[in-house]
Amino acid sequence: MKLLLTNDDGVRADGLSILASTLSEIAEVYVVAPDRERSATSHSFTLFDPLRVEKVGHSVWSVSGTPADCAYLGLLELAKGADFVISGINHGYNLGGDIFYSGTVAAAVEAALRGTPAVAMSMGVGRGADFHRASRFCRSLVLGLQKNGLPPRTLLSVNVPGPKEPAPPAGAPTYQITRLGQRMYRDHVDSRTDPRGNTYYWIGGPLATVNEPPGTDVHAIHSGLISVTPLGLDLTHQELMGTLPSWEVPGYQPLPSA
Repeated sequence: MKLLLTNDDGVRADGLSILASTLSEIAEVYVVAPDRERSATSHSFTLFDPLRVEKVGHSVWSVSGTPADCAYLGLLELAKGADFVISGINHGYNLGGDIFYSGTVAAAVEAALRGTPAVAMSMGVGRGADFHRASRFCRSLVLGLQKNGLPPRTLLSVNVPGPKEPAPPAGAPTYQITRLGQRMYRDHVDSRTDPRGNTYYWIGGPLATVNEPPGTDVHAIHSGLISVTPLGLDLTHQELMGTLPSWEVPGYQPLPSA
């Protein structure tokens, strides 16, 4: 089995290193990751600058691009024939709406777009964080993927509780299959002035308190459970497909859906 690993925290991130070491017990591991922090880059590509690649270890490459660049370059050039792509372990959760901003998830999406089954692995961080728990679960999950596979154009988003969450339930290790929650952040723009009198901005606020119902990835994490959320690449809203033809759009007539 051949695995391609990437992330958005950079090629030297602890989560990636520990994951690569654990997965090397069961597979041939290739690492193609950004040369520096690339969090919240979503699915951006580097199209107007060359990608610089440096080999920094055995089957480990550092790339001057985004996580999506790394998945693309890995699958098509540096790790051809990879059976699965694992993106992570991200230093921090990717829950709910985070998936639209996450470079970690974007790399897994890029793999799924290219027909390669993929997993985005994320974990809560803080003092006492131990990436070995997440890497051990990923090892078992990859064995499950090897046996069962994934449907085309799908991926798994996995989140593992960090040290700030409740202890996992006693007894046999467990995880929960979840849907996306509504993890929200407070809107905030911080306007400042530099020493030359120019205005600059910091965007993004802290997490907002939201009561997530059971069954969501956020609820599972805050219950101390590993969350596994299956994601599909078809974002079509099926209900609106049925109601949009009834809208009045003056001067135009909708054709029936194919």
